[in-house]
Amino acid sequence: MRREGSAGARQDRAEEPLRTEFEFELPRGFVDEAGTVHRSGAMRLATARDELLPLRDIRVRENPAYLSVVLLGRVITRLGTLPSVHDGTVENMFASDLAFLQDFYRQINAEGHTRAAVACPHCEQSFEVELAGSRLGES
Repeated sequence: MRREGSAGARQDRAEEPLRTEFEFELPRGFVDEAGTVHRSGAMRLATARDELLPLRDIRVRENPAYLSVVLLGRVITRLGTLPSVHDGTVENMFASDLAFLQDFYRQINAEGHTRAAVACPHCEQSFEVELAGSRLGES
């Protein structure tokens, strides 16, 4: 038995260049020391090294919940006009922005893209939506 849907999806992916960086917009935004709010940013795909090195960090050993802070500090490549982003930046974000970034990280690293398949609740028509760059609650 041949599955055309799966083969077609693989062929579509093969034609697309590999995307390694994805833009996002934080729901609230990071407020720096000068009071500037930074919302727009970019996150790259994580490597195995990105996921393994934080496990050696003493802060992660003492508190496993800190893993996501260290990991996000490694993969966020840009946030507003900040010169750099690191785990100290992430630990000073609002909880809602941290939750957003954790979900975003899972989405791009599990699927390799920020599109999600959805269906209209009224007509049941299936389509894809782009999640990157949108703010929570917007369509």
